[in-house]
Amino acid sequence: MSSSSQARTAPTSPAAPAKPWTPTHGEPYRPVPYRPERMPAAESLARAAELRERMDRRRTVRQFAADPVPEQVVRDAIACAATAPSGAHQQPWTFVLVKDPEVRRRIRAAAEAEERRSYEGRLGEEWLAALRPLGTDEVKPHLTDAPQLIVVFQQRHWLGPDGTKRKHYYVDESVGIAVGMLLSALHLSGLAALVHTPSPMRFLQEVLGRPANEKAFAVIPVGYPARDCQVPDLVRKSLDQVLVEV
Repeated sequence: MSSSSQARTAPTSPAAPAKPWTPTHGEPYRPVPYRPERMPAAESLARAAELRERMDRRRTVRQFAADPVPEQVVRDAIACAATAPSGAHQQPWTFVLVKDPEVRRRIRAAAEAEERRSYEGRLGEEWLAALRPLGTDEVKPHLTDAPQLIVVFQQRHWLGPDGTKRKHYYVDESVGIAVGMLLSALHLSGLAALVHTPSPMRFLQEVLGRPANEKAFAVIPVGYPARDCQVPDLVRKSLDQVLVEV
């Protein structure tokens, strides 16, 4: 291509600034047009097949390398998670990205204290039997080995700067969908993750200084698998075992 041809390339227009979010409680319905371009069937089939194959390679990782990860990749994954549908579009989630090694150490110490009590009798034999094929125990090195943690909080209600409260709806479902989208975005961006849910998780609110309207939902270590990483030899259910067509 000649330099004159390159010069004729139109400059990229700057993106319009994002509209700031404000509470919409009680506002009237104001629809806007939605006209996404329809994808050709052949392209849709190809993309779906590729996505199915890539997601089938996703594994929960408990052995992480200490290597740093591109922070913008994690931020973009969180931004993807925040596009999840939510009850009444109330978006009842907060994602706390923990990079400080000392804070991660405090989280691990508190989590292992709770896990120790769980594995020593609080879980019960039926639950322990369900966990046995995964090889888990009360020791959680992933909380300090992984270079970053994403602690997901659910907002049980909206809390305004003046103390006003408004109930959120379908909070568990909404945050669960967002976490699923987060895991997908991280995996498709080349990172590994784990959903860790120490019980109870009240210590996370204290360690991270979160407000009273937030409740910890999950801790997600993020990073690259360790070079000697191992995972359980698991088999996923086949499509015909999870799909019912009527």
